[in-house]
Amino acid sequence: MSLANAPKHVQLAVDLIQLLEENQIDMALALQALEIVQHDCQQKLQQQTESVAKNN
Repeated sequence: MSLANAPKHVQLAVDLIQLLEENQIDMALALQALEIVQHDCQQKLQQQTESVAKNN
């Protein structure tokens, strides 16, 4: 399967990996930052879900 046909989340993951590698980001540092990003995204997703449920 080519990347162009891959699901959007896989394409984004590949782009993020490439960005980290091209900028020679320390992998331990990247993982720490990704934990923060994951937490932030989970909070925003929960807020969106609650907002949709509230409006229905």
